[in-house]
Amino acid sequence: MTNLQIQTEEPPLSQTPLLISIQQQLQNQNEGNSNNNNNNNVNKKNEDVQVDADGEIEEDQSKVEASLVRLDRFLTVLGFNQDSPLSFVVSWSVFAAVGVVAPLLALSMCDCPECDRYEIQSFEMAIVAFQASLAAVSLLCLSHNLRKYGLRRFLFVDRYSGKMHCFHRDYVARISGSMRMLFLWVLPCFILKTVREIIRIFYVQHGSWWLSLAILSALIISWTYMSTISLSACILFHLVCSLQVIHFDDYGKLLQRESDVLVFMEEHIRLRYHLSKISHRFRIYLLLEFLVVTASQVVTLLQVTGYGQMLTFINGGDFAVSTLVQVVGIIICLHAATRISHRAQNIVSVASRWHAMLTCTSSDAPSQLRSSASAGSLEAANHLNAIQVDYSESDLESMDYAGMFTNTQWTSYVSSHHKRQAFVMYLQTNPGGITIFGWTVDRSLVNTIFFLELSLVTFVLGQTLI
Repeated sequence: MTNLQIQTEEPPLSQTPLLISIQQQLQNQNEGNSNNNNNNNVNKKNEDVQVDADGEIEEDQSKVEASLVRLDRFLTVLGFNQDSPLSFVVSWSVFAAVGVVAPLLALSMCDCPECDRYEIQSFEMAIVAFQASLAAVSLLCLSHNLRKYGLRRFLFVDRYSGKMHCFHRDYVARISGSMRMLFLWVLPCFILKTVREIIRIFYVQHGSWWLSLAILSALIISWTYMSTISLSACILFHLVCSLQVIHFDDYGKLLQRESDVLVFMEEHIRLRYHLSKISHRFRIYLLLEFLVVTASQVVTLLQVTGYGQMLTFINGGDFAVSTLVQVVGIIICLHAATRISHRAQNIVSVASRWHAMLTCTSSDAPSQLRSSASAGSLEAANHLNAIQVDYSESDLESMDYAGMFTNTQWTSYVSSHHKRQAFVMYLQTNPGGITIFGWTVDRSLVNTIFFLELSLVTFVLGQTLI
């Protein structure tokens, strides 16, 4: 009896339908879990990055707000913030008491027959008058603008024009730099004034040392207060221009990031609008400051050249200190105005270079079109035979070879070229800059001012010395 061995052949694993479906479900489930895990990890990373970015933005915004609050407090102490009738009265009362009444009373107590060698009353009165006039112009013009616009709109860092967080750190750096500049200019002038008054007090006796100390304190405090107001207005104008320099520097980088001409046009129009607003707000202040400083220097020159006796640091030292403060203020204003004007005018050269580079790099487009057109294909011949010449009544509207514009590549090339050319021509005719009643404050105007002042000094010297 033969042994029958029956072998049952099982189908392979890959051919079993039930196992296949279970395996596919497990595989899909594992892939889904892995994809979900990856997506969750990516989402967590994106959320962490977004949280870090939001934290940095909030930190930068808080720094900007803190800098603006400190600047606002400083301007309030000096009397520039006059947003209410009470603050208006207090500000001008303190100005009149500290800046005008206190030095006049102190100088009237110094009137003695032997004081002419160490203190000339006519010189001191003229210095106090022009110093008070310059401080009054600064306080009047700047307080009006701050009361009308507020500090943030006045500096163009409010939530409408300063909304880009990438500029917040630059804002903080410029505000802090302006405060340091004010301190560095006021401190040496304050030291010179203090040394001069201390030396003078030893030569001019006032009966008692308490009275001498009172006069010394009154003169120093009054001079410091008035000089700080004058220089603060100049520094504030410098700060406004410096904040706009940040945007003009970014506009030069915008040409490297974007390619849409309309974006460049809109941004440049916004920048020119800001410059026009700055010019409108500061033109009266700049003009009056130039006039007051010029009149002060002319009167000083007339008094110095007409004085018959010897001038020393004791009896004529206030002339040097007051002149230093006035000239420093003018230089700060001119430097800020010419800097932003030249940045605005430099945009023309940057855009011209950008246009030239794009034109040169894409100059092979017309040559490729000409070579493809001269291939002699039947399609090109039929296309040229189908050209329609459109003659209209206007010469500007007629085209003798209208068929060449049917090529989309040529049309896009010519269109982009014409857009860039129109943009460069727009910049050439609208350079922008700080203006004073139409006069752009740039190097040419600075040269004109210099030669006018030199001519005036020469005329005064000719009338007094000859």
